[in-house]
Amino acid sequence: MAAASSPHYGAQAGARAEPQLSGWIVFAGIMLLVAGGFSIVYGLAAVLNDQVVTVGGRGVIVWDFTVWGWVHMVVGALMLLTCWGLFALQGWARWTAIFFAVVNSLLQMAVITAFPLWSLLMITLDVIIIYQLTVNWAEER
Repeated sequence: MAAASSPHYGAQAGARAEPQLSGWIVFAGIMLLVAGGFSIVYGLAAVLNDQVVTVGGRGVIVWDFTVWGWVHMVVGALMLLTCWGLFALQGWARWTAIFFAVVNSLLQMAVITAFPLWSLLMITLDVIIIYQLTVNWAEER
C-alpha cells in the first residue's frame, strides 16, 4: 500500500515545516528598509526646510510640508520596524509590509507636485516591495 505524499518533501505527515529565510525575503526586507529610510529622510527634510523638497516652487496637494514631513517620518519608522519583522520571519510582517508599501505609495501621490521624480522613484520602490512580498513568498503550509 502506497503512503500519501506530504506537501513538504521529506517531512512527516502532520509535521509543520519551519519557515526559512530566503533570498526573496531578504530582498524585500532590504527594500523595505531602504524605502523606510528614504521616507524618514524626506520627512525630516520637509520638517526642517521645506525649500529642499520642492522643485519649481510648487507645493503639495493637501496640507503643508510640515504635516507631510511628520506623516512620512512616522510611516518610515513603521516600515523600518516591519522590515525587522520580515527578517525574523514573523507572519504578521508580510501583510504589514504590503500595507505600509501601499500607504507609502499613496503618500507619494500627495506630494508628487512638489518633487515628481522622487515620488515616482519611491512609488516604483514600493511596487517592487509589493511584488516581492506577494509573488515570491513561499507558503509555509
